[in-house]
Amino acid sequence: MVIFSPKTWAVLSVVAPIALALPSSTAAAVDCNSTALMEAADAYVAAQTAGTLDTLQNLFAGNWTYQENNKQIDVKKGVISKALKIDHRRTNVDKISCATYTEIIITDSANPYVIGTQIHHNAADTKIILIDSIASTTNSWIFDAKKTLQHVLEEKWDPIPEGKRDSRAVIQAAGDAYLSMWNNATAADAVPWGTPCTRLEGSAYTGKGKPDDSCKPGIPSNHSQAGNTHRRYVVDEAMGSVSIFCVWEHMMMAADSHEFRLENGKLRYVHTMTVCGGQPCKL
Repeated sequence: MVIFSPKTWAVLSVVAPIALALPSSTAAAVDCNSTALMEAADAYVAAQTAGTLDTLQNLFAGNWTYQENNKQIDVKKGVISKALKIDHRRTNVDKISCATYTEIIITDSANPYVIGTQIHHNAADTKIILIDSIASTTNSWIFDAKKTLQHVLEEKWDPIPEGKRDSRAVIQAAGDAYLSMWNNATAADAVPWGTPCTRLEGSAYTGKGKPDDSCKPGIPSNHSQAGNTHRRYVVDEAMGSVSIFCVWEHMMMAADSHEFRLENGKLRYVHTMTVCGGQPCKL
């Protein structure tokens, strides 16, 4: 079981809801500079490539936090301290909550990883206050970095034209409904299933390149399983995407990352990675 310190959850409770709970009339007042957020994400990718924090040093707030797989740890012991050759990277930007989500894939057989990282910033000066990573590797749920990369490269994640974008409330609600359906039948009814829709769960893929591809295979039917808690969000309306990190109680209290993309109000892609405290994941 992953152990969460009170300090860790104190950080999460402050950081995760930044501006997401704000009414739309207030949101405009918390509009972080997207260039600064992307530059910080670029610096994070450079740091992960080099295995050193040098590119990030000037971007941290005074008391920033690093956590990995839902546990606050010494950054020098984290995956970010490993020099990794990155084969794929995609970053989404949330100007309202001053955060980014970056998906990276490393296929090196000696150090294979699929990592999702949320970086949360101070709204006032865009200094980094939290680097929050879900780092999946060997023994993680259905892990195979090469297969994951293959499927990711088959997908089309272009920005959604203005005028066709869903609101951040609609995007986040879709992700929440999907995650809540494990223990809530009403939430299951609220999931905006799209067709085609493809789910990349670890390295398992529901897509076959057909117009009737579905994300429904494998979803719960009894809705009585343990749920997931301590959700943290990054919403990018231009990409129709929400990244949600959580504790997956149904699966060994696992550290979990789900990312959802909506197109025209319907689910189009779902990406997941699940890490069970260094043990092989079991349902």
